[in-house]
Amino acid sequence: MNPHRHSAVEDVHALLIGSSFIAVGLTLLKAAGLVTGGVAGVALIVSYLGGWPVGVVFFVLNLPFYVLAQRTLGWTFTAKTLATNLLLAGLAWGMPHWLKVSDIDPVFSAVFGGSIIGMGILALARHRSSVGGVGVLALYLQERRGISAGKVQLAADCLVVAAAFFTIPFDKLLLSIASAVALSAVIIANHKPGRYAGY
Repeated sequence: MNPHRHSAVEDVHALLIGSSFIAVGLTLLKAAGLVTGGVAGVALIVSYLGGWPVGVVFFVLNLPFYVLAQRTLGWTFTAKTLATNLLLAGLAWGMPHWLKVSDIDPVFSAVFGGSIIGMGILALARHRSSVGGVGVLALYLQERRGISAGKVQLAADCLVVAAAFFTIPFDKLLLSIASAVALSAVIIANHKPGRYAGY
């Protein structure tokens, strides 16, 4: 048995904590009218445009990425990612009932919301899971090609946030960019290629 491999209890704990961090971060960003990168950012944009629940949109958008996850990173990773997305959908649905944010400083929302989402993604990555979407590709490129997952995430996040130009005011767009940078900075600083090989 690999001494570095996480136990099932550790995996469950990480998926619960990571998903909770991401759900809280998304709640803070939505309260300030901001977006972030990745599929989470796309889900927020679609939610703003159509009024649909963020968690449901997030889950549906991720469906095609399960095929990519299974083909590139295996069934275990895919099963954990599916479990994570179901958790996120449920948490995102429940958050407005559990955490009511009536007033929030947008700068705080951008920096803290982005950072806590990054911490959630980091916890998931350490336990062979992800929020799907670009995260699957980012982890695959880091494991197989040695390309920083944080840098791949940042590049994709910039594209998603740029798409928000048509849905949110310019000042909120700038803060959304700051949120995406804060998110990616956590991954870049804490998830180095090769550092966690064999976990």
